[in-house]
Amino acid sequence: MGSGHPKTRSKSARDRVPAIRHTGADRIAAAFALRRGRAALMPYVMGGYPDLETSLAIGEAYADGGADLVELGVPYSDPLADGPVIHAAGSAALRAGVTLDGVLQVGEALSRRVPVVLMCYVNLVLARGAEAFAGRLAGAGISGLIVPDLPLHEAGEVRAACDAAAVALVPLVAPTTPDDRLTAIAAEARGFIYVVSVVGTTGERAALGDHVTGLLARVKERSELPVALGFGISTPDQAAAAAAAGADGVIVASRLIRAVSEADDAAAVAGELVAGLAAGLIR
Repeated sequence: MGSGHPKTRSKSARDRVPAIRHTGADRIAAAFALRRGRAALMPYVMGGYPDLETSLAIGEAYADGGADLVELGVPYSDPLADGPVIHAAGSAALRAGVTLDGVLQVGEALSRRVPVVLMCYVNLVLARGAEAFAGRLAGAGISGLIVPDLPLHEAGEVRAACDAAAVALVPLVAPTTPDDRLTAIAAEARGFIYVVSVVGTTGERAALGDHVTGLLARVKERSELPVALGFGISTPDQAAAAAAAGADGVIVASRLIRAVSEADDAAAVAGELVAGLAAGLIR
């Protein structure tokens, strides 16, 4: 499989992004406000896995299946927050020669249909310089940026660069985040707040923990931004349970990447799974 330039598809009636350009935060806010289900659905795609063209087709299938936003991962050699499924996908993409620029081409094509939130590790940001990196994202139409290994006390330069480029720097919080730190994170949040449902790495779980409702309430007490729940959500019932617990958005990753790794027609299978998740949020 090649890692050449991805091909774009024609627009469809399901496209969720208006033609008028807004800031990344505006586009994210609109996606949450206009969501079709009880929570916005944000599936994850690893850029360049199994190749750039197929990863774009997967993202397009997500949009067709009812995704409100898409989280786009950048392959990285030491992904501290990623479980084995996503780690393996990223490693395969790196072996195939996938680069940040190639992933951003995928993001640019997808951003014509849905808001795209890029997930990458801080070394990739610092290697290019925060200002240049944020500018490159803005040029590709990326709405938001998630950097899981960027702590709050070190985020000032990246946040300022993202603010200047109109890209929303989205923070993560966990069940172990103390109240004072949660308040500080919420005060600097942009776009939405990514709530990690469990302590540990990404991966599928049998059920959401009983603590999720209280965790979401703690975050919502401190911010008016949408709150999206991720890590461990893999089925329509779990997505519906997350919405019932108070999540404004649901992020699904490992289940989709596992399906892609096992499928002959990755885009079709991923699209069907997203359609099922979307239906679970509507019923």
